[in-house]
Amino acid sequence: MDSSECSRPLVCAHAWVASVVQTGDYVVDATAGNGHDTLFLARLVGPHGQIDVFDIQEAALISTQQRLVHANCWYPGIRFHALSHSHMATIVKPGVRCIMFNLGYLPGGDHNIRTQAESTLTALEQAIKLVTPGGLISVVCYPGHHGGREESELVSEWMKKLDPHSWRVSQVAHWNAPGDAPFLLAAFRLHSASKAKDNPASF
Repeated sequence: MDSSECSRPLVCAHAWVASVVQTGDYVVDATAGNGHDTLFLARLVGPHGQIDVFDIQEAALISTQQRLVHANCWYPGIRFHALSHSHMATIVKPGVRCIMFNLGYLPGGDHNIRTQAESTLTALEQAIKLVTPGGLISVVCYPGHHGGREESELVSEWMKKLDPHSWRVSQVAHWNAPGDAPFLLAAFRLHSASKAKDNPASF
């Protein structure tokens, strides 16, 4: 993989997720889409892990299921929920290692059906209570589509307000790309808030 590929927000998201997720972990795909993130997570956690997968569109869940079957990664710990990610706290229990968000619309689907700023922020408020210390919340934002800029800006502002004693927030963006280019926001939950206060540079 060359350096230009590594710098893509989604590729970077996968690299960071892979750095914290281990076999047997509990993880969440908050926006199933066509199943690329779910398959990636399934390969990380393996047959003894658990994945909760959310999407409001049945077509997305079916596409994700087909992708898992084709890759021989249909594991008993994978559960599918035809729900908005804003309801994840009704299903997901605390102790999750990673929650992945890939905002926007379903590729190949109806562009009018897309993630919304209000429900995404509700989901993120729930996510910070579900992720275990040492875990990660990953959000790929797409400001280029209708409504995407507002959502991306609001998510960015929300991330900036996370307690720095408990979270480290990073952004990956192409500074010399058009202003509507996708970008990654990632919030790492620290192992110890007291340790972070003593050493603000620590992760």
